[in-house]
Amino acid sequence: MQTLVRSASLTDYLEVARAVGLDPSRMLADVGLSRRCLKDPDFKVPEESVRQLLEASAAAAGVEDFGLRMAERRTLSNLGPLALLLRDQPTIRQAIEAWKVNSKLHTDSVSIRIDEDDGVATISMVRSIESFSPKRQGVEMTVGVLYRTMRQFLGEGWRPRVCFVHSAPRNLDTHRRVFGSKVEFNCDFNGIICRTSDLDTPVAAADPAMARYAQQYVDSIKPSEGSFGERVRELVALLLASGDCRMERVAEQMGVDRKTVHRHLAEEGTTFSAIVDAVRTELANRYIANRERPLSVVAEMLGFSHSSAFSRWFKKRFGRSVSAWRADNHVKL
Repeated sequence: MQTLVRSASLTDYLEVARAVGLDPSRMLADVGLSRRCLKDPDFKVPEESVRQLLEASAAAAGVEDFGLRMAERRTLSNLGPLALLLRDQPTIRQAIEAWKVNSKLHTDSVSIRIDEDDGVATISMVRSIESFSPKRQGVEMTVGVLYRTMRQFLGEGWRPRVCFVHSAPRNLDTHRRVFGSKVEFNCDFNGIICRTSDLDTPVAAADPAMARYAQQYVDSIKPSEGSFGERVRELVALLLASGDCRMERVAEQMGVDRKTVHRHLAEEGTTFSAIVDAVRTELANRYIANRERPLSVVAEMLGFSHSSAFSRWFKKRFGRSVSAWRADNHVKL
């Protein structure tokens, strides 16, 4: 199964591609990515496709720093749900640890490692799944995002050493603009070297109460480590309200094809339609408990295009109408 990454990793792709004379739509199509992934930052896309896109774009434009140009304007918010958790941690160290523990919210394959020795901290980006060798563009974009995130907490004056395994580009202008003069190549790792004391810097605006709420939220949406069917069920619950909860869409989110979804579910003794029906049944019980919620809204939340379609499904599934169900359950609000 392919490793996936939030399409937020492609933030600013459109602008950078156009700035260097590329046709973004054609480049995306060449690697099998839909332009839709530029509009929905939480949409999961195959990481290999992102890697191919960045490398192909850099080659087509003749620029060695394409990935870094994309990272240049990134802010904490680019991390999506992770940002909610990081911004209210007491210290930089705890923010990085929270990032490390919850990294799968953003990508399935890259995590953070911290090594400390004699007052020096080495923060490296480590691949957890060696599906392919990391390439320059993806590496520089990832390290650039880490650097930009930490600098947002530590201030404009923070200038650590930034290290890359690959060789230096012919032109270092972008690297110096983003990282300053302390950028090194042909190193043993990809990441950042700073003082250990930097990690213990308090986050000025941290709110412990909000951090607890953020952790609860992150835990509720964290990818499941369960069976294939459980992962499909989670995606169905997320996609129903979009009105596009098709097996093809779920397969795309999981980085596989429709036949693979069908095969794995059959091995577990279930089907995609059975999972959709089960999730709808569970959610319907919850949604209609609010007697003031219009059926049109409930229908939309459950992925039906019309209230009449929802009403027919509900009567077939529960053996009675919604109004009869509400009357029998004596719902009081």
